[in-house]
Amino acid sequence: MVKIFIGNLPPQAEADEIKTLFTQYGTVTECAIIKNFAFVHMDDRKSATKAIKNLHLYKLHGTPINVEASRGKNQGPVKLHVANVEKGADEELRALFEEYGTVAECAIIKNFAFVHMSNSDEAMDAIKGLDNSEFQGKKSSLTSISFCMFITFGSLWVSPWSPTTTTP
Repeated sequence: MVKIFIGNLPPQAEADEIKTLFTQYGTVTECAIIKNFAFVHMDDRKSATKAIKNLHLYKLHGTPINVEASRGKNQGPVKLHVANVEKGADEELRALFEEYGTVAECAIIKNFAFVHMSNSDEAMDAIKGLDNSEFQGKKSSLTSISFCMFITFGSLWVSPWSPTTTTP
């Protein structure tokens, strides 16, 4: 379940119309309006991400609404290290990760990249979804190490903190 925040709701907005609006993108399990904002719970992250992308600044009764992932108290951004990628594929890599959530930053440096996801849930969804997928013709292997998460495209993964090399 994914919780979505909807801000700047017009006074005439009703829970049923909000639910109908979000149901276009997936299953809505809950919808609650509190004054001029609301929370919608969607069944899965992929549906929630589509709803957020398509409904942010949507004009409801002439008022553009603010739609974003609800931020929990302890949820903050997560930096993912993506190894073995070619320079110049920043937008393609960003689009790949945006299927799993909000990408705050995506930068390819030499043959690796850093992708900043908005929270750990989205980062873990990306890792689960991208494991054994292909990017630039290379198979990926995804690994999580304590607070640092690594994604490797290709057959070789080297940890910068360890003298050992791991082949998936």
